Amino acid sequence: MLLPKKKMTSSRRTVLITGCSDGGMGAALAVAFHDAGLQVYATARDPAKMSHLASLGIKTLTLDVLSDSSIAECVGKLTSLDILVNNAGATYSMPVSDLSIAESKKIFDLNVWSYLVVTQAFLPLLLKSKGVIVNHTSSVSSMAIPFHSAYHASKAAMAMFSDTQRLELEPFGITVVDLRTAAVSTNIIKTQNEHTPIYLPKGSIYEPAREAVESAMRYEKMVDGAMSASQWAGQVVQDLLKNKLPRTIWRRAQARMAWIGTVLPHGMLDGTIKKLTGLDIVEQKVRK
Repeated sequence: MLLPKKKMTSSRRTVLITGCSDGGMGAALAVAFHDAGLQVYATARDPAKMSHLASLGIKTLTLDVLSDSSIAECVGKLTSLDILVNNAGATYSMPVSDLSIAESKKIFDLNVWSYLVVTQAFLPLLLKSKGVIVNHTSSVSSMAIPFHSAYHASKAAMAMFSDTQRLELEPFGITVVDLRTAAVSTNIIKTQNEHTPIYLPKGSIYEPAREAVESAMRYEKMVDGAMSASQWAGQVVQDLLKNKLPRTIWRRAQARMAWIGTVLPHGMLDGTIKKLTGLDIVEQKVRK
């Protein structure tokens, strides 16, 4: 008599990553986790933008992190989850005096509130696995960089939520990691430059230094020497697969500078930041 075959279950750890469009940091993380032997669920609002990941045999799922129904549908496709990486995000550049409040709210919706909504949705699976939540914030969450305040403030807000999650979820066996990255070569700045107007509005108080300010808004100096996304992702995945995880991961040399800034007296790095962003040139022109 033949006995019914037992249903095969995978013992591989599973990871779901948001914001995995080809060319971005999420996609690089998906490849690095895949190469490390994990079952990877790469997600994006438009699955057609994950064709490279699909060609590698990585499972791709549709997930619009700003849509409750899309999130619920994605959760329903998983039976287990060990690691959730909240990575989807966008940038916005503008002096505080010229900010569009509407655009700034969109940045917070994506960079802050979506992380919390997605985490709440996947929390039942993470409670079962005593899993890991990785919130991809940024080194700029602890460093003021001129002309990028809305983006940096959203990352700072998420860093605080992340640290609070770490304490609140620790009793349940869940580990929360704040991933702080700096200067990685990806499509995020290119996408911003293509889809968001990178120019000062008429009447801006920075009109005398328009060229220098708009250059800073486009991150033209800050992307010099950026690490490749694949190299960065490989290092991050090594960090995240250690037996003992740090509460914060700082990756890239510029991230180290940001960390140093957290222990130095307030304002000690102002001169460096001004030169890095061209604010020193702005000061000269405005004062004339």
